[in-house]
Amino acid sequence: MKKYTLHTLAAILASAGLIGCAALPSPAELDAQAIAMQKASFRDEGIATVKRLDQDLGQKACSSDQAPADAVAKQIEAEALATIRWPAGGQYLGDWKEGEKLAQNGRGMTWTDKSAAPSANGASCYNCHQIGKQEVSFGNIGPSLYNYGKLRGVKNPADPASAAIVQYTWGKLWNSKAYSACSNMPRFGHAGLLEEAQIRHVMALLLDPTSPVNQ
Repeated sequence: MKKYTLHTLAAILASAGLIGCAALPSPAELDAQAIAMQKASFRDEGIATVKRLDQDLGQKACSSDQAPADAVAKQIEAEALATIRWPAGGQYLGDWKEGEKLAQNGRGMTWTDKSAAPSANGASCYNCHQIGKQEVSFGNIGPSLYNYGKLRGVKNPADPASAAIVQYTWGKLWNSKAYSACSNMPRFGHAGLLEEAQIRHVMALLLDPTSPVNQ
């Protein structure tokens, strides 16, 4: 005869409806317990604080096992779009050589880092994207960025005909949720991961025709 532990028997009886449902916590109670467990399991360490566990609407909605409703997704995107700070003086591009350094730099925001200032961070693009054709190791969470500007017809980023893709690229880097509510891409500008000058450099890497990305 098969033997069961008390916990197993309780689970079987509960699933069969043989013990009162009132004994089981509600989804809201389980969520509260999970949050309490998280906060009890972490502590401030260096520049990494438990404040990072706090979620905004987009993070909460996209952490669920169910995709957010269309209305919620649209709200997330609209709120994210409103946070985008466009570059001072309309200057979107910097130096692609500096952008390449940032794209290949995975440092920043860990508890061992001395500073949380954006200037101390890299962009970690290689973790999720192919950047150049010469690369043999790169992440594939995101699409390849090789020929990013070339494929989109950006021959001269200053040309008004390229304005839409230039602005989209800036917005995507600043707050990716503006264009996809549950985007996995870091919100570099919105989260203070990169400063404006650094984003300009990454923009140049992606869009400058002389950048190795577009060769």
